[in-house]
Amino acid sequence: MKKHAHSSIAAIAALAAALLRAPSAQAAWTLNLTPGVDAVARHIYSLHMLMFWWCVGIAVVVFGFIIYSLVKYRQSSGAVADTKLLHNTRVEIIWTLLPTLILVSMAVPAARVLVEAEDTSGAQMSIRVTGYQWRWVYEYVGTGVSMISSLDRDSDQARQLDSNIDPYSVPNYLLSVDHPLVVPAGVKVRLLITGGDVIHSWWLPDFGIKKDAIPGYLNEVWFNVDPDKIGTYRGQCAELCGRDHGFMPIVVQVVSQADFQKWLKAQQAAMQPSATAAVPAT
Repeated sequence: MKKHAHSSIAAIAALAAALLRAPSAQAAWTLNLTPGVDAVARHIYSLHMLMFWWCVGIAVVVFGFIIYSLVKYRQSSGAVADTKLLHNTRVEIIWTLLPTLILVSMAVPAARVLVEAEDTSGAQMSIRVTGYQWRWVYEYVGTGVSMISSLDRDSDQARQLDSNIDPYSVPNYLLSVDHPLVVPAGVKVRLLITGGDVIHSWWLPDFGIKKDAIPGYLNEVWFNVDPDKIGTYRGQCAELCGRDHGFMPIVVQVVSQADFQKWLKAQQAAMQPSATAAVPAT
């Protein structure tokens, strides 16, 4: 028995040590929905918290009444069970109206958020997102700029069997890519999401976005990142799409509008064939 207890303590200690060595793993252990970096994501978070606190309030009332009844009417205190079924019209009206009011208080804001999340009108730029096994292709509509975003080289090497590379030594292991999606802050961006082979899912928690990438079908979604939220945000494919599903991360780099225009012009220049290459050899 003592040997079993010692082995359990050792296992717990080993797990704790592993977590202390992995700050990225600790960061992923969030117990609540992320507040997000744009208006829709924050509305989703507020809706989530509204429903959460309603559930907490209902649980307190229900379980509180159960505990009170168990203590107040326990047999040891002389309580005797009443086998007669009593009818109380007032109580039945209350427990019918109260849940209805609670559902309405949640349904109205939920419908409002759903309508807002699907309204892509007024978008200032569009990006076509196509999922492949096992990478993402981004096309900036009307600009001639496109890129393939795959798992970064360091993570790809560390994930190989017998690589002898400690995954904890790789920054953002399995959550980094070679070419991130670059978008401007303060601009309404519309994503046109589809799949090129099987069903994938473009999931970015900080943006409040999770849309399936289905071959032959376009799903629309939009975001408008707050100007003060410039930074790098990470997500993953959230639909089991094959052998390397776990190695298909999403990285979005949010920059200022001025920096985005510079980046876009640099990408367009890099994709233009050189003038000398266009001249036939004599």
